[in-house]
Amino acid sequence: MNAMNLNKMMEKLGIWELNDMQQEARQVILGKRNDVLILSPTGTGKTLAYLLPLVQLIDAGSDKVQALVVVPGRELALQSDTVLKSLGSGLRSQSCYGGRTAMEEHRVLRQNRPQVIFGTPGRLNDHLDKGNIEAHHIKYIVIDEFDKCLEMGFLDEMTRLLERLTAVERRILLSATEKGIDGIGHSPLHIDHSWIRVDYLDHEDMMNNVNRSTVDGSKRVEVYRVDCPQRDKLDTLGSLLLSLGQQQSIVFLNYRESVERVDAYLRDRGFVTSAFHGGLEQRQREDALYRFSNGSATVLVSTDLASRGLDIPQIDNIIHYHLPQNEEALVHRVGRTARWDATGRTFFLVGPEESLDYSSFFDESSGAADQAIEQYDLAGIMADGQGSMPNGNKTANIPQPRMATLYIGKGKKDKLSKGDIVGFLCKTGGLTAEEIGRIDVKDRYAYVAIARPRLQMVLRNVQGGKIKGLRTVVEQVR
Repeated sequence: MNAMNLNKMMEKLGIWELNDMQQEARQVILGKRNDVLILSPTGTGKTLAYLLPLVQLIDAGSDKVQALVVVPGRELALQSDTVLKSLGSGLRSQSCYGGRTAMEEHRVLRQNRPQVIFGTPGRLNDHLDKGNIEAHHIKYIVIDEFDKCLEMGFLDEMTRLLERLTAVERRILLSATEKGIDGIGHSPLHIDHSWIRVDYLDHEDMMNNVNRSTVDGSKRVEVYRVDCPQRDKLDTLGSLLLSLGQQQSIVFLNYRESVERVDAYLRDRGFVTSAFHGGLEQRQREDALYRFSNGSATVLVSTDLASRGLDIPQIDNIIHYHLPQNEEALVHRVGRTARWDATGRTFFLVGPEESLDYSSFFDESSGAADQAIEQYDLAGIMADGQGSMPNGNKTANIPQPRMATLYIGKGKKDKLSKGDIVGFLCKTGGLTAEEIGRIDVKDRYAYVAIARPRLQMVLRNVQGGKIKGLRTVVEQVR
């Protein structure tokens, strides 16, 4: 891959320059034969740090799996797979994870013939056990969010995976912390002096200019405290979201039940939200993330499951409905906003019986602890024209998202392409190309984001219509 091809791939992602960590990681992976450990805070672009050089190392002319990327969960597998596809490198890839049958994935593997597979440790071992993946062609193994994999108890699965990959030439580990790295003993994951460390955890420039996960000293994240007059913070949350308008916000809570309760409250009052937690079915979680990432929901209500493995660039606000349980949780929550060159805000909702322990959240040596958190004048903002939180969903002042998501009941198996969908929605639905946003075509169905003000018109126009000569279901994803 020459510099011109690299620049083209970066442009497709809207990135014009690699940061210092990414540049060093690329040079080390391409210029050396050692195993590599990349340590860099959340939000610094570690996915691209390994993907860009990996694309250059893999033989695009071969139909064999040459690289496995191990991730702790399905969301990161799907997201990383999407990033690679977005590069337009010509490589084929696939994500593999639990929640669906291995047989179904095997069928896709045979059809797709990927050179790169993103997967969870257990599912990758399962495919190797069944012979669905040939181990002797795999030259590269990447373990992303290595600290999270250890935290989730995947050490044995990862060890077993590496023990059977006898043809592996390079190992690349990426982590946002050093947690657990020195305690993995003599397993195949043991990191010794032969490994090259690309360590940016303590680089001040990286922390200030690239890392959005630290709130102390960050020039890109504004930090606010919002005092709640009652223990139940729902009304305060609603007023805060009302003051933020159409901006994209994630509301973090510590418990699944709380996510359901808060999401129901906000929906009842007219907000367009997505709920996300580990207790949802796989399809529900994917739908929730899709609606939020394509602009069809302004609020993602979530547990800390959404604090890692997501790379949605346009998240304006992080709201801590429940205060983070520790500093690590805070780091990963706030790391969802102000990514790359963007700015962001984070809000702590503080109840009458809660205290915000600044010392656990900020580097006191920076001298910024007392000044970092500002009081958010919610009452003043609301009195200045925003009004008060409504008790029902019949008011017109609830901010609505710019987009809405359509479900189309045909997909790749029906020979449906993105171009077919655009043509259908323009010719039959009455839209212009500018009113159509992100389109994702799956095997049996497709999602498409359209301008929300045109939603009802489109649904009326396409009722009973055909796409590529086939009648299909077209409905809103709520």
